[in-house]
Order: sequence, then structure tokens, then C-alpha cells
Amino acid sequence: MSMYTDAIIVGLDIGTTKVVAVAAKYNEHGSIDILGVGHAESDGVKRGEINNIDKTVHAIRMAIEQVESQAGLEVGVVHVSMSGEHMRSMQQKGIITLNDPDSEISQEDLQRLKQDMYKVHVPMGWEIVHVLPQEYTVDNQADIKDPVGMSGVRLEGNFHIVMAQSNSLRNLTRCIRRAGLEIAEVVFQPYASAHAVLSDEEKEAGVCLVDIGGGTTDLIIYEDELIRHTGVIPFGGNIVTEDIKHGCGVMSRQAELLKRRYGSALATMLSDADEIITISGLSNRPAKDIRTVTLANIIQARLEEILEFVALEIEKSGYQHKLVGGIVLTGGGAQLRHLCDLTEFVTGIDTRLGLPGKQYAKGMVSELADAQFAAAAGLCAYGLSQAMLELETPAPKAAEPRRRQTPGTSAAEPKRNARPVPPANGADPATGKLVTKVKKWFETTVTGGPNTID
Repeated sequence: MSMYTDAIIVGLDIGTTKVVAVAAKYNEHGSIDILGVGHAESDGVKRGEINNIDKTVHAIRMAIEQVESQAGLEVGVVHVSMSGEHMRSMQQKGIITLNDPDSEISQEDLQRLKQDMYKVHVPMGWEIVHVLPQEYTVDNQADIKDPVGMSGVRLEGNFHIVMAQSNSLRNLTRCIRRAGLEIAEVVFQPYASAHAVLSDEEKEAGVCLVDIGGGTTDLIIYEDELIRHTGVIPFGGNIVTEDIKHGCGVMSRQAELLKRRYGSALATMLSDADEIITISGLSNRPAKDIRTVTLANIIQARLEEILEFVALEIEKSGYQHKLVGGIVLTGGGAQLRHLCDLTEFVTGIDTRLGLPGKQYAKGMVSELADAQFAAAAGLCAYGLSQAMLELETPAPKAAEPRRRQTPGTSAAEPKRNARPVPPANGADPATGKLVTKVKKWFETTVTGGPNTID
């Protein structure tokens, strides 16, 4: 593993409520060391969509500066997460024909098939972000996970394609570059979070990861270690805060504090239902008293609605009866008390809270053990795994020259299919001899000799 210790990956999660940056690298044992964690409040993003460039750039710079200070490095390239209503997904099948039926299918063949998927037709104004392989079919043999080494003529593959609106991608790129950075890769947020909180056993058994952010709730379903479905629900933790603000008649800042300190997703689970919370009034107005059960009822009503959308997405995927690993909740909005209980009640599926940290060996692991940092931590794990894959994949063979030079020929000789350049006097060397013969015949036969023409 020492060959990977020099690769340092920086993950940048640009969310609705915060921007988080994490720097990490592999150690000599193959575990991930956290080098730095930075975060800043985000006020330029709404439901995953950037709506204020300057504020977003400011938040990015603040988070990156914290990482640079802690890790003692200068950040130039980042892996960036992306989510929101401006993202879609679809299933697509690709087919290529192999040149030699006796040869083995190689990694290059799989890569060629995958690259062909980037050429499929997508709606105008959309771009492909991910092409995620599922099963392959070689001739008539289906459901193959890894066909490398097999023989065949026809190679087919099923792919899950994630798309984003072009304008959203351009705005994201503009923010990153204005912050003095470059993008290594844009990663769909729940796909990144899955690298931090899901185990390989869960992915094989069947699991649904639900990432509850400030503006959106994203989900991704794995089964048999393959991505089967992705989805974005346009509601997140911020809408719960808005409900508390209007339902209790308090300011947004007070509503957020109420949700975090005293909030519960299930009113019947409260042991202190009659507890009174006193909120100071504005401009010498009298203080307000709020019962915790009232607060819980407001929170539960909205979360039930969000979880019903989650249940519909799971049902739409067709994997509602195949999630042996259950549901894993992560993201900043997943930290409410009794949310796992409410999720089980609404969906009927076993649920746990997913926290990053298991695969992270040392460094600032304690600061990272928070569901709101799952996407940024997962970006680092994803980037490091891609770096490993590139190192382990053999370099492609050099391309054959178009024409092999034979002995006795000059390297400067023009290509066989190239037309020679005519001489400066305008004569064509390809037909010069023929013209000379015709001229001599004409002078001798028709005119009697060259001297008869003045």
C-alpha cells in the first residue's frame, strides 16, 4: 500500500446549509488518514441549486483555507459532490461487437462500451455525470458481473446513467474556479455518501441509503453490489425548520435551535412530553412557551411526508422486498431523535443511522464521525479508490503506426494514400510522361515534325 500514500484527495461537499471540505490519503496499511476538515455556512445554495455565486465562492474558500491550515498543504484540485432537483437518472443498454471471437474480453473492451454510453441521446440542456455499470451479457449468457477473460462476439451491458442540467454544472464549475480550484470529478452526492457509510455486505444484501440534506433528500439503492436506483426528493431539513418557524411563531435561527436541541421525529416516543421550552421574545415582547410534544408533532408531520416520498421511490425501483440490509439514514437532517423509529414505522423496513468513520484510521476522525460530513468523507474514499484503480489498471498498448516503413524507403516518403504535391511550374508529375509521349506522337504523325509548328 505504500505506493498509494502520496495520493492526497480533497472532497468538497457544497450543500444547502454548509460547505464541507475534507483532505485524506492512504497510509501504509491501506486505511484512510484524515488530514484536515473544514466547514463554513452556506447561504448561496437552495435545494442543491447554486443561486448566489459570490456567497458560495466565499464559503468554499473558507472551508478550503481551514483544510490547508490543518493539513499543511495547498489545495488545487477537488472532488465535488452535486445533488438537487436538477439531477435525473435513467437505465440504458449498450452493445459492441468484438473484432476477434477467439480473443478474450479485456478491460479496454469494457471501457469502450462504457464510453459509448456517454454518446447516448439525452434531453437538450442535460449532461451525463455518471455511467454506472450493472450486469453484462456475452452473446446469450446474461447476468455477468465481470466478463473480463471470457470469449464472445457480442458484448452487452446495462448501465445506470445519472444526468444533471448543463446550467447547474456550469454554475458549479464557475464557483470552483473562482475559488482558485479545479474539479477532478463531479460525484452524485448519495453515491459519495455510500462510500463512507455503507459496508460491502450491505451493498451485496440490498440496501437503500437515504441522505437527508438541508434542501433535498437523496437516495441510492444497491443490490448484489450494484447500483439499481437513484432518486432526489425536493424536501430536506430546511423545510422542517420552516414549519417550526411558522407553527411556533419564532425566528428561523430559533427554529433551527429548537429542532436540534429539543426536536423529535416521533411524538409518542417522548419521555418528557409535558416539558416547556421558553423562547425569548423580540424587542421586549413577552417570552413564548412551547411544549416539546407540540414541537415533535410539527416535526413528525413533515418528516412523515418526506418518508412517504422515500417509500414511493423504493417502490418505484421494484426493490422494496429485496432490501435485506434495510435503510441507512445519513446527512445532517438524519440526526433527529427517533427518526430511525419513524422511518421503520412509515416504510416497514429496518433502519439504522449511518456515520462515517469505520474505514478512517487516524487524524481528525472524531470530527468526521457526524452524519452531516458523510458526503465529504465519501468523496475522499471515492477519489482514493479511483486513484488505486488507475494505478492497478495496466496502461493501454501504444497505437500501431498507420504504415509500417519497409527497408529502403525514406521516413519522409509521403503516405500511400496522400497525393504528391505538384511542382512549382504547375506540371503534374503523375501524368508528365504520358503528356510527353502524346505530344511527340502528335508532332511526328500529324504535323510532320516538330519544326512545322512555329
